[in-house]
Amino acid sequence: MGHGRRHAPRARHRVQADIPDWLWPSFVSAYGDRAILEGRRLAERAPADLRVNTLKSTREKVLKALAEFGAEPCAHSPIGVRVPPPSGTARTPNLEAEAAFQAGWCEIQDEGSQLAALLAGAGPRLQVLDLCAGAGGKTLALAAQMQNTGQIFAYDDDRNRLKPIFERVKRAGVRNVQILRGGDEAALNALGPKFDLVLVDAPCTGTGVWRRRPESKWKLKPRNIEERQAEQSAVLKTARGLTKPGGRLVYATCSVLPQENRGTLEGFLEEAPEFSMVPLDRHFAADTGLPRDRRIFRRDPGTRKALTASLLEKL
Repeated sequence: MGHGRRHAPRARHRVQADIPDWLWPSFVSAYGDRAILEGRRLAERAPADLRVNTLKSTREKVLKALAEFGAEPCAHSPIGVRVPPPSGTARTPNLEAEAAFQAGWCEIQDEGSQLAALLAGAGPRLQVLDLCAGAGGKTLALAAQMQNTGQIFAYDDDRNRLKPIFERVKRAGVRNVQILRGGDEAALNALGPKFDLVLVDAPCTGTGVWRRRPESKWKLKPRNIEERQAEQSAVLKTARGLTKPGGRLVYATCSVLPQENRGTLEGFLEEAPEFSMVPLDRHFAADTGLPRDRRIFRRDPGTRKALTASLLEKL
C-alpha cells in the first residue's frame, strides 16, 4: 500500500503533463518544478514564427505585410515575427502563399532556431559550415548575418533533406552559399579544419517539437535516445576535425532531454579536450534580452519547437 502511495504523485503529475511515464524523470530533470507546465505547453497549438530576411526587408515591413494575421514581434529574436495560433478549430493561415514570403522578405523559422543562429555569431567574410543543414533554414539565417560575404557551406548526410534549400536560396537572394552533395563524406572531410564556425543542429529524438507532432511522444522508445546520442557523437566528431584552431562550434538540438544536450556534450568534451564551453554572449550577433552568462541556452516550448544550444571554442 505504501509503495503505491509513493508512486501516486508521480503518476498524477506525468498524466497532468501528458508525458510518457518512462520519460517523466528526464522531463523533471530538464524543467524541475515547471515540468507539468512545460508538458502542457508542448500539447498546445503553436504559433507560427518567421525570420525576417534582412538581405531584402525589415521587421517593420514584414509586420505590416502580415498585419491581417495579427503578426507581432517575437519576444527575443530581433528579426522574428510571430503569428498567433488560431482559436478553436480555425485553420492556421498559409503564410507561404503570402506576397511577403514569395518575395523572400521572410522565412518560416521558429524563434528558437533564430536564436541559435544568432548565438553562432556569424559575421562578414567568415568561413562557415552548416553541418546538418536539412532544408536550409539556419543556412539562410547565417548567410544574412554574413551580409552575403565570406562562404557558408551547407551539408547534410541525407540528399533528400537538402532538396528545398536550392529554391530557398534563390528566393532569399543569398549568394554566398556552397551546397555540398548530400552524403558525400569524402568531399566534406576534404575541406579540412578551415572553418571559423561550425553549426551542428544535431539529429535528436525531437522531444522539443511535440507541438507539431503530438503523437510522436507515444512512439518514442528508450533505445531511440541511445541511437540519437550515438549519431550526435558521430557528427560532433566530424565537426571537431573541420573547426579551425580558434574557431567555434555551436551544438543545438530540438530535444528537451538532458541526455541529448549536456550528456552528449560532456562525452564530447572528454574526447576533445581542445574544446571548451563558453558563455553564450561571447559571440551573440544581437541583443536578445536573454541571460548572458549561461553555458547552455534553452528556448522552452512557447513556439512550435523547443531548442537547446551550446557554444564551444577550440584552442
